[in-house]
Amino acid sequence: MIIKTTLAAAAALSLAACASNMSAPSPMTYSQAALPAAVQVPAGNKVVMETVGVGQITYECRVKTDMPGQYEWVFAGPDAKLMDRSGKQVGTYYGPPATWESMDGSKLTATQLAVAPGGTGNIPLQLVKANPAMGMGAMQGVSYIQRVATKGGVAPAMPCGAANTGVRQIVNYEADYIFYKAG
Repeated sequence: MIIKTTLAAAAALSLAACASNMSAPSPMTYSQAALPAAVQVPAGNKVVMETVGVGQITYECRVKTDMPGQYEWVFAGPDAKLMDRSGKQVGTYYGPPATWESMDGSKLTATQLAVAPGGTGNIPLQLVKANPAMGMGAMQGVSYIQRVATKGGVAPAMPCGAANTGVRQIVNYEADYIFYKAG
């Protein structure tokens, strides 16, 4: 009886510890040194917000540019919720054009600077330079956004050809979007 009670108490303490760790935001700062050089944020910028984008990417079957008779799946746009580390929605990511919007109404678009492989079956890591934000709020003053820790989101495996030109396919993805400001 004492052993069962002790084991039950130990299990309860372990579960409580896990639960408290899960509810607390766990800050994840990405070491620039651990990322490919192409997607590293220039020195002089600091992390101001970390989000997890969870959503879908739409691809459309189209004729390859300057290659009549050949087809490919083309990125048509994202649609994701941006969540903070505790799981609360803090914004959205949609497009085209690719737009990051805070729940406070501020939003921005950005220009892609570089991509690097994200691993098999994952969309690439990405570095974008933010355009000036529209509206006052969290997006005001953002200089760069990194897309890291990507999961899924690659173009569909189904064939793309003349028979399905214009067809759209939606794939699920997840990625961390790290926002920086000059500092």
